[in-house]
Amino acid sequence: MAPIKPRNGILNITAYKAGDAKIKGFDRVIKLASNESPMGPSPAAVEAAQNAAGEGLNLYPDPTCTELRNAIGAVHGLDPAQIICANGSEELLHLLPKGYASDGDEIIYCQYGFIAYPIAINAVGATPVMVPEDNYSANVDAMLAAVTPRTKIVNLANPNNPTGTYLAKDEVRRLRDGLRDDILLMLDAAYAEYVERPDYDAGFDLVDNGLDNTIVTRTFSKIYGLAGARVGWAYAPKSVLDILNRIRGTFNVSRVSQAAAIAAVRDQDHVARARAHNLKWLPRLSAALEEIGLDVTPSHGNFILVHFPGGAQQAAAANDFLRGRGIIVRPVGNYDLAGSLRITIGTDSENEALLAAMAAFFAQTR
Repeated sequence: MAPIKPRNGILNITAYKAGDAKIKGFDRVIKLASNESPMGPSPAAVEAAQNAAGEGLNLYPDPTCTELRNAIGAVHGLDPAQIICANGSEELLHLLPKGYASDGDEIIYCQYGFIAYPIAINAVGATPVMVPEDNYSANVDAMLAAVTPRTKIVNLANPNNPTGTYLAKDEVRRLRDGLRDDILLMLDAAYAEYVERPDYDAGFDLVDNGLDNTIVTRTFSKIYGLAGARVGWAYAPKSVLDILNRIRGTFNVSRVSQAAAIAAVRDQDHVARARAHNLKWLPRLSAALEEIGLDVTPSHGNFILVHFPGGAQQAAAANDFLRGRGIIVRPVGNYDLAGSLRITIGTDSENEALLAAMAAFFAQTR
């Protein structure tokens, strides 16, 4: 009997493998693999989550996240009616192809773009079109050259994960202006809060261009420290939100997660402290790793992509060495970067331990 066949594209997917959280033989590890916030969530968010968990768990959550959308809108100066909340921003990355693409359609993403993009594209039977980057940065000209009559969506992570690079707002606008009006531009700004550059912009103004063809996705998983709560959101034209609201899960953000996110977004002092910690350590860690002998891609996120002079073999050996000391970083061979490792900015002591371990590794290999 013939097996039941999945839809086109499903078997092209390599299942996403999350970063490790444990090492056999260690009761406690230093986890610098998943770009989680070393500051943790706001105490107000923890209290709100605990209160929500203590009452009303027998009741469904608000399906439209009204209070959360109002809180996000107030902080960012956005119309709550143009905000949608989701089970992490990754849910939105899957909903967009589901809503706008199918067999025979094409969706563009960058060479080192987030690995979830081709997964979401293949899941609806569309064709992923990977565009080469220029020195680990998105290349607008190459993206525009990749457009065909079948192009439906262009994905751009800005800043990008795992490279940490970004496109200036003028380049993003040039990309939008160069695309047909019927192509949806998805700007994934998961790390926007970490960027301290005057030429950067998350892209909310492009959503308001009157053409209903741009969406900006954001997350509470990074600087807000709520990765475990799974809350994401997007700012989009109402016509796009109408499509997404038709196909999302009805109760896709739990009561506990909504309560935590509402308190978190209102506590911008905590966000400022998390940003300050990252601004302190991002250049310090980058410079120290370069001094040890690594090539570091300049990052504007809460992580660093480091390249080993000895290539894939040395990167694998370094990863094993770090794990032997209870430190977990992120191999990125699945991005065709086998000679590199991605390292999340940790706490002061975690960063110092990482530097000491990396120095010891290079000392023994010289």
